[in-house]
Amino acid sequence: MLRRIASHLFWTARNLERAEWRARLLDVNYHLLIESPPRDAQPWAALLAIFEERELFAQSYPTADETSMLNFFALDTDNPNSIRGCINTARNNAISLRHYLSSELWLDLNTLYLTAQEWTPEVFVSPGVFAFFAELKNSFYRNSGIRHGTIPRDLAYDFMQVGIMLERAEDVARMLDVKYHFLLPLLEDVGGPIDMLQWAAVLRSASGFEAYCKRFGNAIKVENVVEILLFDPTFPRSARFSLAMLETSLNRIASLAPERSPPLSRLEDLSALMRSKRSREVIKSGLHQFLIQIQDGCAALGDEVFQRYLKTD
Repeated sequence: MLRRIASHLFWTARNLERAEWRARLLDVNYHLLIESPPRDAQPWAALLAIFEERELFAQSYPTADETSMLNFFALDTDNPNSIRGCINTARNNAISLRHYLSSELWLDLNTLYLTAQEWTPEVFVSPGVFAFFAELKNSFYRNSGIRHGTIPRDLAYDFMQVGIMLERAEDVARMLDVKYHFLLPLLEDVGGPIDMLQWAAVLRSASGFEAYCKRFGNAIKVENVVEILLFDPTFPRSARFSLAMLETSLNRIASLAPERSPPLSRLEDLSALMRSKRSREVIKSGLHQFLIQIQDGCAALGDEVFQRYLKTD
């Protein structure tokens, strides 16, 4: 497979995954602020910390209020990582992949792209924020189902999986880090109703609330939330599961290369790290430092993947 094609596959899938995560976080944050009245002057600002986009946001918006944040993260074409920006990038990469994507997948992606071009700030008034994100989430579910049901398990599928799983592992670490350090600034609130409501919202943003209840029961405990979202080998949105799927795809890609290449060093380090740790241990030793380690590791792994498989001269 040409590096150019592999790159288009990778970025098509990764941008769709990024768009979905942003939609999830916006939706859950909105629900949380409705259910629990905010104490901070700018309760939406934590989302800027998740994606490290304070400076980009400040260039166009004076305050991090609800209207500005929804526009910035969902609609703003000047923000390449807005939901619409990610959908645009995914579709533009997919244009070169018509022979690698099923007609059903291309039709669904193109329909999503055309729908996104019609979005205006009024979509948050009518049909409203709840309805907008509910419909968008269903679109991502449908796209994911079509991809899994129509793409042969070949190199095209594996490069798409690499993009998806790399983005997923990094985003779940970012989400946990911001909740742990930004959403609950008052020490006396730890373990209280607001804290538990926020941790339940974190689970919902990863579609993990029901999976959590099935494994741990209805009582929300920080240690268990961290366990299922970071270390659970069976939950499909956990960091460990994502890295395992990433490793499987990269091993298949390497096995089909003309010359056998050495394993990616950063992947080996990350996989070993996730297999050796548990939530109680990382919370005790410093959850923030551990989550930064995962984020930095994913960034370094992305650079390795780019240099080995995607870089074109």
